[in-house]
Amino acid sequence: MAEWFADPDFWAGFAPVMFDGERWAEVPAVVDGIERLAGLRPGAAVLDLCCGPGRHALELAARGYRVTGVDITESFLEAARGSAADRALDIEFVNADARVFERPGAFALCVNLFTSIGYFASSDEDLALVRRVFSSLADGGVFIVETLGERLARRDFVGSERFKREGWTVESRYEPVCDWEALQTRWVITRGTERRERRFVQRLYSEERMESVLGSAGFVGIEFRGSWAGAAYDASATQFIAIARKS
Repeated sequence: MAEWFADPDFWAGFAPVMFDGERWAEVPAVVDGIERLAGLRPGAAVLDLCCGPGRHALELAARGYRVTGVDITESFLEAARGSAADRALDIEFVNADARVFERPGAFALCVNLFTSIGYFASSDEDLALVRRVFSSLADGGVFIVETLGERLARRDFVGSERFKREGWTVESRYEPVCDWEALQTRWVITRGTERRERRFVQRLYSEERMESVLGSAGFVGIEFRGSWAGAAYDASATQFIAIARKS
């Protein structure tokens, strides 16, 4: 069976509600946080893995970093290339599966943002991705992952929600799987007579499980933060951010 995230029609259909104006507006603050957490040198080489339409890749390049964006969805990359050209930014965009992309020792930083991990059929595939990242980083390189942590998923759980965004009515239903090892999601968006639906399951990571995956790939100095401002990952956290280093 084809993997749902490899279906370009899904991304074309749901992009308007996933990447609305609010999602673009938050980018500068996110990149501020990335710079603080990674301690980047000016002009460093950065890999934006699962870059989507290039939100963070564009901002990083505008700040002088040498950026490579990788994504499985060519239509997103086409949009990102167009945005880069409009802003006269030199960014390399590569159409590839994050599980197989590898460029040994090429990058000082890799970011995997906006909950872009945990959708593969098994955790072994997540580990394969992380091992490729480890290989692609230079010694001393940093890997930053932002995803939905188990603690936040439990704390903020609602069974369903309904809202309007970009002219669409969005209805979502959620169900924990295997005692919060994963979250099953059903999205339905409608606008007039148009209707689009998708179901998927996302693996949730506790600090312990994330540390195990990162450590198994060879990363050290693993830390967790609860916001892009660097707050602790505790009861008041708003995000689950993991920072790991290649020694």
